Amino acid sequence: MKKRILITGSNGLLGQKLVALLREHPEAELIASSRGQNKLADLYPDVKFVALDVTNGPQVQQVLAQAKPTHVIHTAAMTNVDECELNQEACWLQNVTAVENLIAACEALHIHFVHVSTDFVFSGEEGPLTEEAVPAPVNFYGQSKLAAEKAVQACKTPWAIVRTVLVYGIVHEYGRTNIVLWVRDSLRAGKQIKVVSDQFRTPTLAEDLAEGCWLVAKHNATGIYHISSSELLTPYQMALQVADYFGLDKSLIVEVDATTFTQPARRPARTGFIISKAQQHLGYRPHTFQEGIALLARQTQDV
Repeated sequence: MKKRILITGSNGLLGQKLVALLREHPEAELIASSRGQNKLADLYPDVKFVALDVTNGPQVQQVLAQAKPTHVIHTAAMTNVDECELNQEACWLQNVTAVENLIAACEALHIHFVHVSTDFVFSGEEGPLTEEAVPAPVNFYGQSKLAAEKAVQACKTPWAIVRTVLVYGIVHEYGRTNIVLWVRDSLRAGKQIKVVSDQFRTPTLAEDLAEGCWLVAKHNATGIYHISSSELLTPYQMALQVADYFGLDKSLIVEVDATTFTQPARRPARTGFIISKAQQHLGYRPHTFQEGIALLARQTQDV
């Protein structure tokens, strides 16, 4: 039987990749939703779209009751870590209240709920981490995402939490950049860039994260899954790989530590995920960072 999947935040990076993945998938029937207008209308005019503000509880109930999805994949969130630190009320509304609204509707309508979370629920003292690691966030963004996780875990409908790390990819109709394009474009312009070497992550290609979310829904999986790559890298190591791939001047990349930057929100030093559960249970197979760079190069016709 086809899965009828409603995606929140379909205008965002992960939402866009899920739309691209599922719009012609034989096992999925897709409903895209986002606050405001559909930024993918010109790209995918065939995709059913409904406007949905997930912070509006009655609207969430109404839209889900009309759409009748079997699964909701919740990708909408406030993810700018410093903005969350500075504007905590808005952060809580978008990252916690919205989840509570969706949970209430999913419980009432018996919908499988897939919630996307983050490595920032952890302190960053002991990565890479399994799903059993104990969360201890060091910033308000992480606190909001952990509060949402706890709400999901207490809900009375089938649920899954997909945690991920440092997502990168090409997004349509946005000025948003990512580490690959930032390094490539800075070095091409002859700019010196400072990149930290004391933070460790398992960077996640957006297409891989979309695939992981789909596999969870496809298998009606429940519980927590870590979805990222399996390579533990520092941003400095990532920058060197980008420079190598595009044949750019690595001497412009200056190795620094996190104390070089003054940011409102603390960052966990060492996260990254052990992804064996997703590999074994779901058949999840991520790209390497090198393969991710090559994919982005093809998408920007820069091969």
